[in-house]
Amino acid sequence: MKLLQEKIQAEGIVLSDQVLKVDSFLNHQIDPQLMLAIGKEFVSRFAQDQITKVLTIESSGIAPAIMTAMLLNVPLLFARKQKSLTLQNNVYVEQVHSFTKQMTNEITVSKKFLEEGDKVLIIDDFLAHGEAAFGLAKIVRQAGAEVAGIGIVIEKSFQNGRAKLDDAGFRVESLARIKSLTDGQVRFVEDSAVLTAEGNGSHA
Repeated sequence: MKLLQEKIQAEGIVLSDQVLKVDSFLNHQIDPQLMLAIGKEFVSRFAQDQITKVLTIESSGIAPAIMTAMLLNVPLLFARKQKSLTLQNNVYVEQVHSFTKQMTNEITVSKKFLEEGDKVLIIDDFLAHGEAAFGLAKIVRQAGAEVAGIGIVIEKSFQNGRAKLDDAGFRVESLARIKSLTDGQVRFVEDSAVLTAEGNGSHA
């Protein structure tokens, strides 16, 4: 997705050869027009899959996921990381480890909103080691529902998440696939172009 690549080029910050910071447009400050374009792109890839729910994880996945859900005319459901007094029982629970933040979260989804027979599109902001996507997929399967596909805004293809999801049989659609972040530069898989990421940019 050229528009997204250009945004990463203009505003992303490479913090290390593992970490790209994009909080100026994706996961702290949000660019609504870019999120709408991302939603349209996901819809173009999954429109024929009879999606009944879009599922993401709070909070960074919500912006692209809600645009996708709106355009698909289906509900958006997000897994909670924080404990809620109103969400204690009748929930699906999975453990998700974040390598970037070096912490494990217990994510929950109410059984009220995810049912057998649902066809679920999982959306997330980053794909690195695949822990978040796998956690969400496990919740979908706990419900007896089907993972129709996994949509990723930014994939770090030099890490093993994509391979793990592919091996598990999931369909993965990533809008920007990063080949490397070495030497402070973003190299994309699609065209092997070298794009220097600089500007203001949460990170993953």
